[in-house]
Amino acid sequence: MLRPAKKEDAPFVSRLLYDALHDIAHQLTGQDHEMDALDVLENFFVQEDGRLSYKQILVKEVKGRVGGAVVSYAGSDATALDQPIVDYLRTLKNDSSIMLDKEADEDEYYIDTLSVSSAYGRQGIGTELMLAVESEARKRHFSKIALAVIKDNIGAYSLYQRSGFKVDKEIPINGHLYYHMVKML
Repeated sequence: MLRPAKKEDAPFVSRLLYDALHDIAHQLTGQDHEMDALDVLENFFVQEDGRLSYKQILVKEVKGRVGGAVVSYAGSDATALDQPIVDYLRTLKNDSSIMLDKEADEDEYYIDTLSVSSAYGRQGIGTELMLAVESEARKRHFSKIALAVIKDNIGAYSLYQRSGFKVDKEIPINGHLYYHMVKML
């Protein structure tokens, strides 16, 4: 069953986010150790605002367990959604110049993070979550959806290509080059 995330999903979804984000999870949380990063991700998740808030996340429930999650939002909302993370990092690091890399364009519906539990891999959950995001984008009258995939993630890149996404540019995120991929709706 697809459903909006609930606060109670925090431990499960934060693990999925961490597994998908890798080094970006450490950048966003300002933490060096996995457990500390997971704690901060859980804190972001239960907040009412922010890009990693439960309000931006759709989950796939399989037999009562969270099997996958997707974070998505309007590109025009990205700056506002990033603000709680930016404020947290600026306070943590005592550095008012901290900013996050721009991932989403203003005119697109953006898939920020998509993750499926390894226990539920190869069951179509990732595709189902992407189709749900496409449906939401259409309801909101967007003509395109987009995502970013690190250049060396051949498996994800191939999946997105098969799903109709095409590379339109390269963007830097946390010191690495990503393909920014777009699918017209």
